[in-house]
Amino acid sequence: MTRRRRLLAAAAAAPLAAPSVVRAERHHRWRMVTSWPRDLPGPGVTARRLAERITALSGGRLTVELFAAGELVPAFEVLDAVGRGVAEMGHSAALFWTGKAPVAALFTAAPMGLTPLEHMAWIEHGGGGELWRELYADFGVIPFMAGNTGMSMGGWFRHEIRAAADLRGLRWRMPGLGGRLYAAFGIVQVSLPPGEILPALQSGAIDAAEFAGPASDLALGFHKVAKYYYWPGLHEPNGTGEAIVSRAAWEALDGELRAVVTEACRAENAYALAESERRNAAALRALVERHGVVLRRFPDEVIAGARTRAPEVLAELAAAGGIAARIVDSYRAMLAELGDWPRVSVTGFLEARTGG
Repeated sequence: MTRRRRLLAAAAAAPLAAPSVVRAERHHRWRMVTSWPRDLPGPGVTARRLAERITALSGGRLTVELFAAGELVPAFEVLDAVGRGVAEMGHSAALFWTGKAPVAALFTAAPMGLTPLEHMAWIEHGGGGELWRELYADFGVIPFMAGNTGMSMGGWFRHEIRAAADLRGLRWRMPGLGGRLYAAFGIVQVSLPPGEILPALQSGAIDAAEFAGPASDLALGFHKVAKYYYWPGLHEPNGTGEAIVSRAAWEALDGELRAVVTEACRAENAYALAESERRNAAALRALVERHGVVLRRFPDEVIAGARTRAPEVLAELAAAGGIAARIVDSYRAMLAELGDWPRVSVTGFLEARTGG
């Protein structure tokens, strides 16, 4: 038998070895564009932290590079940029897209609507999340809650607001549905990216402004121009930040990386809300005690008028029909389902704790 035949015979007689398995791990590099100045306390920090969370939790298989507002795309073009694939991911707020889909603002806040924990209950357990994804499908993106600045303040004013009539004619930086709410008082709604608010106040282009809670407001320096700071934030009782992911980029991920993105957003949402609660309290004290800000409650007639107007704003959104009507119906259903629970739990306890 020749040597070649002996080798072939030995190979035929040997048991088959299991083939070696090598899993090819694909690595992804994403760009995240945002609507915020870099590291702005609140949403800017949240965006950076989210990028870091995803990169770390994925073991480097999904690396996210952050671009602040204006570094790659303007603040108000985040949705379009992610939908077109200019970036794979974005961090912004749904209220900025009211020009494209007015009902989108409900996924940030509604006037006299859900508070942060209530909003999370709607998105996670009340059908809001499914409707949010359905609405955004037309834009080619998938949305996630990813951060929260807490309850908003009412706004900054150069002069004291003693009556509802004092609002008439004011040019007020007020995005989202807040403009519709306060239109009943005769304001002129102005929508500006966060980084452009202070220069507009300083130049007199606007007379009043709102953004978020005290921590973010302090960092943006509104107190340097306007000394009257009003509460409560009737127009925006919640501050959900949204992460949006390009559908094409999402579909290119395996199941493990999709879970990483989903849970990183969920973790940052809870972490940021807890952070905002503490930092807003500290910033409010600093504004009043160190910077001489005058803290005022809106006059009763403004609050009563907003309470009357808020259901009309929802009705106007629902009048568009289709998915807008279904989103409004779902939002209303959550408000109704909560019923007396917030009053007898949170409100009741806080009144007991403070004696108020």
